[in-house]
Amino acid sequence: MPRPWCRRKVGFVPQVTYFKPAGVPMRALEEVTLTLDELEALRLADFEGLYQEQAAEKMNISRATFARIVESARKKVADAILHGKALRVEGGPVIVEGRMVMPIGQGKGQGGPGLGRGPCGGGMRRGGGGPGGRGGAPAWCVCPSCGERAPHVPGEPCNQKICPKCGSRMVRAD
Repeated sequence: MPRPWCRRKVGFVPQVTYFKPAGVPMRALEEVTLTLDELEALRLADFEGLYQEQAAEKMNISRATFARIVESARKKVADAILHGKALRVEGGPVIVEGRMVMPIGQGKGQGGPGLGRGPCGGGMRRGGGGPGGRGGAPAWCVCPSCGERAPHVPGEPCNQKICPKCGSRMVRAD
């Protein structure tokens, strides 16, 4: 059985979580998913210009793990740009400012991240630490037309978000 992942520290959750090529209908696009820890690795290495050792320390992971994460992230971004794919940012076993953000359904199965097994400790429960981050059930923005879901960002009303799939306004669903 593989060792479970430790939750990685990230410095932020982006407000924009979906990017697509202009002029290409959603139904014609393939999608690449970039996890929050991969985005954080890109931010620290490429935007902040930190050395891998410094960035790994900020994320609470080893330098080797950081190197694998940033390599995976760069490959995904390049794939999306070079092949005209949409890029979705979501999920991953992360902690944001001391709270865990990992939407339900993003786990890796039995013994996977966030299940409280192994040296990483902690446990993932349904609710109490989801995208809402306030100790209640996870909060979501949901498209009433197509059912697309996105984590609710505190301070940003769901009705101001536009669904990346169909273009409708989203609504809050707790």
